[in-house]
Amino acid sequence: MSKALLKGLALTLKTFFRPPVTLEYPDEKRPVPDRFRGRPALVARADGAPRCVACGLCEKICPSLCITVVAETGPEGTRSLARYRLDLNRCSFCGLCVEACPVEAIVMSGEYELASGSREPLVLDEGRLLAAPDRPGEERP
Repeated sequence: MSKALLKGLALTLKTFFRPPVTLEYPDEKRPVPDRFRGRPALVARADGAPRCVACGLCEKICPSLCITVVAETGPEGTRSLARYRLDLNRCSFCGLCVEACPVEAIVMSGEYELASGSREPLVLDEGRLLAAPDRPGEERP
């Protein structure tokens, strides 16, 4: 036997008896880093309403044009959010919408399990965006 073959067998035997480093994925989940850019999520105020003021900056800065913001005028003449729609089929998870928001109403959540059998569940409205996992800095009721 050659020297290289013996070195390879020695390495194999050395690592064969070590405990595995594989995570059992559905039961054990890998920790998500703080700066991970997962699914975008809307931040809620203490009363449960979205913090968004419908300025539309996130819609304008989005390079993939996946955000739609519809504003309405409230009873006292203030601008408020009527509809917020995010199409994850087109989203590139760049995080520009988070940086552009002046009131920090949108964050990148730690959710990374976005697989779906069809496209419809990946088009999110403000109700489904508010139901995102909590991230540091979010206000929740």
